[in-house]
Amino acid sequence: MLEIQNLTVACEEKEILKSFNLKIQDGEIHVLMGPNGAGKSTVVKSIMHHPSYQIKSGHILFHGKEITDLKPNEIARLGLYYISQTPIEIEGITNAEMLRTAFIEKGEKVDAFSFYKKCKEVCEKLHLPTNFVNREVNVGMSGGERKKNELLGMWILEPNFLLLDEIDSGLDVDALRLVGENLREYHEKTGASILVITHQQSLIDILKPTHVHRMNEGTIVESGDLSLAKKIEKYGFLETNNVSGSESHE
Repeated sequence: MLEIQNLTVACEEKEILKSFNLKIQDGEIHVLMGPNGAGKSTVVKSIMHHPSYQIKSGHILFHGKEITDLKPNEIARLGLYYISQTPIEIEGITNAEMLRTAFIEKGEKVDAFSFYKKCKEVCEKLHLPTNFVNREVNVGMSGGERKKNELLGMWILEPNFLLLDEIDSGLDVDALRLVGENLREYHEKTGASILVITHQQSLIDILKPTHVHRMNEGTIVESGDLSLAKKIEKYGFLETNNVSGSESHE
């Protein structure tokens, strides 16, 4: 579904990713782990073509189509949905306006009654007041509310590939469980693929990823299954080097 081939990426002339490779098939859940500065966030930002990150070489393919040079809105139209560590505020634009516009961008008609009915159902699922639909995007919201608000968009737009950059950041225990369970439910209902960056073993336990990757210095140094995340939790990133050998990451 998504394939990254020998991707080298720089930010402010500093090279961050170095010949990075990753392949994610339909319906798989992949977790990227690694110390701060390893390049994890750069991976997802590069996929979405964030303007601060310059792709020096390599390719990004989605369903076999080259998306390396597409604009972020063009990438989003293909079904990729990105949730950052700190979702931005957009003053003057409500959630309803943003989501309806997204449907129009995809060439889909929006039935007002069905749209608001679904929004209400999703708000209840996320333990959000139904008036969140008519609030300005993330304005005045806590960290936890912003992440739930982003999940509101996920349920409404139904993307087929999720890019989650430390979605657990700023969440208390209850909110983390709710977010994790919603992501797991969404995956089970839609079969969406997921690439998630996290340090939270509790979120990993809920998502039950099919693949876990450990990054260091801009590349994947080890790949495995859920047991690799357990090993990292037990030994940390530095000691894991001494107790694990590298495996293929494709």
